[in-house]
Formats: sequence, C-alpha cells, structure tokens
Amino acid sequence: MANANSPKLSTSLEQGALPRVRFCPSPTGNPHVGLVRTALFNWAFARHNEGTMVFRIEDTDAARDSEESYDQLLDSLKWLGLDWDEGPEVGGPHAPYRQSQRMDIYKDVADKLLAGGYAYPCYCTTEELDERRAAARAAGRPSGYDGHCRDLTAEQKAAYEAEGRASIVRFRMPDEPITFTDLVRGELTFTPENVPDYGILRANGAPLYTLVNPVDDALMEITHVLRGEDLLSSTPRQVALYKALIELGVAKEIPSFGHLPYVMGEGNKKLSKRDPEASLNLYRERGFLPEGLLNYLSLLGWSFSADQDIFTIPEMVAKFDISEVNANPARFDLKKAESINADHIRMLDVKAFAAACEPWLEAPFANWEPEDFDRAAWEAIAPHAQTRVTVLSDITANVDFLFLSEPVFDQPSWDKAMKGEPAALLTTAREKLEAADWSDPESLKNAVLAAGEAHGLKLGKAQAPVRVAVTGRTVGLPLFESLEILGKEKTLTRVDAALAKLTS
Repeated sequence: MANANSPKLSTSLEQGALPRVRFCPSPTGNPHVGLVRTALFNWAFARHNEGTMVFRIEDTDAARDSEESYDQLLDSLKWLGLDWDEGPEVGGPHAPYRQSQRMDIYKDVADKLLAGGYAYPCYCTTEELDERRAAARAAGRPSGYDGHCRDLTAEQKAAYEAEGRASIVRFRMPDEPITFTDLVRGELTFTPENVPDYGILRANGAPLYTLVNPVDDALMEITHVLRGEDLLSSTPRQVALYKALIELGVAKEIPSFGHLPYVMGEGNKKLSKRDPEASLNLYRERGFLPEGLLNYLSLLGWSFSADQDIFTIPEMVAKFDISEVNANPARFDLKKAESINADHIRMLDVKAFAAACEPWLEAPFANWEPEDFDRAAWEAIAPHAQTRVTVLSDITANVDFLFLSEPVFDQPSWDKAMKGEPAALLTTAREKLEAADWSDPESLKNAVLAAGEAHGLKLGKAQAPVRVAVTGRTVGLPLFESLEILGKEKTLTRVDAALAKLTS
C-alpha cells in the first residue's frame, strides 16, 4: 500500500472544478434539527460556490430504515427549500441514489480490496474479541482490534473455515500516522494504535457504513464532506480507504473534510433524537417559517456578522464560508429560535402572512365551525396579528374570539381582570362604547379611557375587564382594533354576558 500520510485533498478544485457536496441521511425516525443544520451547511456551501448538491439515502439498515421516514426526509427538505441537484426524484449521472439499490457496487469494490490485499477476512468470534479487549484494557493498552487475523496463512484460513467459522472483512490500516487538514478544525493527526483495522463487510456479506459511505462519495466524485463532529473518528479510516480506492482506480481523489460542531441541548449535553426540541416536525407543527428556522440553525456554529443575527437565506448563501464555522459546540436556544422566527414573520408582506396562517385557521386547529369563519374579519385582523405572534400556530387562540359565538374564558385571566368593582366599570364602559364611533378605534379607546377615569382607573386597568369580557383573555391583539372588527353588536352582547356572569 502507498503511504497514507498527509494525503493530497481535492486536487480537482485546484484545477477549477466546482465543488460537489452530499447530504446522506439514514431514513430512521423523524428528521433531527442537527441533521437539518448539516443539510443547510452543505446546501449553502454548494450554492455559494455554484457547486452541486447531491442528496443520497443511506438505507442499508433494513431493521431501522423505513419508507415513512424516507418520505418525511424528502418532504422536509422540500418544505425547507433545500433543493438538490442529484438524488431521489431528480436523478443524475451517478444513480441510483439509495444505497439499498447499490449492493452489487459495494460487493465489487470489496472483492477488489480483498484481491489487492487492502482487506482481509477476520474469523474472530464476538467472545474472543471481547476477551482480548478486556485483557488489553486491564493491561492499559488500546482495546481496539488487535490484528489477530491480519496475516493468516492459507492453511490457517482453511482451518478456521473447516471449523465452520464465519468471517467478516476488515480493512487493513497503515502502520503509520494519518494526517489531514479539517476545514473547520485545522490539521489533525491520528496514530495507528488509535485507528485499528475495521470491518467493512458483515459475516453475511452485507456492507457496513464504513465501506458504503466512502465508496459512494468516491464514485459520485464528492469533493467536500461536511458532516457532524460525531463522525470525526471515522475520517482517518476513510482517508486510508480512499488511498486504496485511488490505487484500485475506483476513486480519483480524497475529498476535503469539515466536521461541524455538536448541537447541545439542556445541561450542555448533545442534543439527541429523544430530546423534544430536536424534532424538525415539532417546529413545523408549531408554525415556524422555513426561513426563520433555517436562519436560526445557521447560527449554530456560524455567524453572519458580529452585529446581525437576522438575515434572509439568499443573504446567508452569499456570505457562507465553511472556514468561518466555529469548532466549538453550539447550544440550541429555543427562545432565541422563536424570537428569530417572529422577526421573519414580521418581514412577510401581510398577504403572505395571511396565507401562511391558513392551516391554523382550519380543522383540527380551529375551535370554531368552518361556516363561522369570516374571511373579511380575518383579513382585517391579520395586519394586527402579524406583529404579535411568535409562531404561526399562535394565531388560532389570538383570533378565535372573532369566529366563536362566545369567547372561551381562561379562568386565571378572568380572575385577574375581574378584581375590585368590575361590574360597575363594565356598566360604564358599555354606556361609553354604545355612544362611540365604531368606525374609529381611537373613539373606542377614548370610550374605555373615559370609563376608567370615571372609576379612578388608568387605561391599562380599565381595559382589562373589557378585553376578557370580549376575547376571554387578558393578553391578545390590539384591543380597540379588535373591537372594531368584531363589531358593535357582538361586543356589547359579550359585555352584557360578562355583567350577567358577575352578578349571577
């Protein structure tokens, strides 16, 4: 084997070729926000450099992979606007793009590695491996594979096979350090004792991730591998495998690697799939805008500028530089994600905002009957609602008072607002409102202000019972614009109902 030290990376880029990156998730479970961050950085890198985004599905684990998860992956990327140039539903010169459809390719490459001496059969049983690893740990030595089957003679192999032993296939790592320059972390060196020979085929002949991932990257001519920090330990293995693949004529070059920082959750622990805030579906269901979510996720390890956190995705693409990604772990902050999303909601024109809210104005979210929905009232209230919601799902509770026959009272809000002498205040407010100009919210405000003054209350205290009587809550959209849109008759009817409730 040739020397695997300090390999030359991505020589094609030096010749003016455009970068080719890949996003290659496994279709298991719901998409994870950390996975989306990886997709985003690959996509932004490709778009910034006018390169190619390859979307590949790593579905060789039949026990865990599912078509439902596969469909969710495609749907999620489409929802986010992260398009791909090659892959499922698009095709491309390196099809197929699902590993389950590429098994013959992996078998052929494995056979070449075996024939060339780059790999070898390993007959060690699980029990033998465990016993030798325990002994190595007890002696203070590295507990990785000890090379027991590395140099078996033909007779030894025949003897093992005569015993009926199955064999996996291991790749033969070089007996020297492997050094490469990580695009995020700089130069890294791994010594031989820390990167032992590793399996590439199971005993049943099924290929492992350690083989299929770099083989696909090689055949699809990927120039840059941008992936999570959790895969960093596998990179020296892949660098060594790439050297073998180049010598066998399978690969043209070794890609450049960049390992993205961990996304941390509560307690500074790595955000796992089990953490509720990790699920992409959660944000979609709550009504995050794709632009708002992507804006926030891009800040998990990268910065637009020292004084700007809010930007559009085209602006991000124009500025994105993988060398500016920070190697330190990034903490997921839900409140900041919500704040950024709220800013993106306010950046929409009102028609786009109203259209984006539509799903939350229908079943199963809406608590009113479809025939009671008043589109004119919705269009009138939308500009006021746009300045108040954090996520689109907030809209349902904020506007339901317009479409219900009576408000849904939040008891704590009722108790908080109806203190002192609320009946007297509401009676005065009703009189003032009945005489007000209902085409002018300012006139409605002055009516409630006058009622408050009559009872020695400022506007804030005076409007609270009116708001709860009409909307059921102490917090909501601008009150006097809401009253104008609801209309005089419905407003006064609800004040009367609140008075009846107070005096019953």
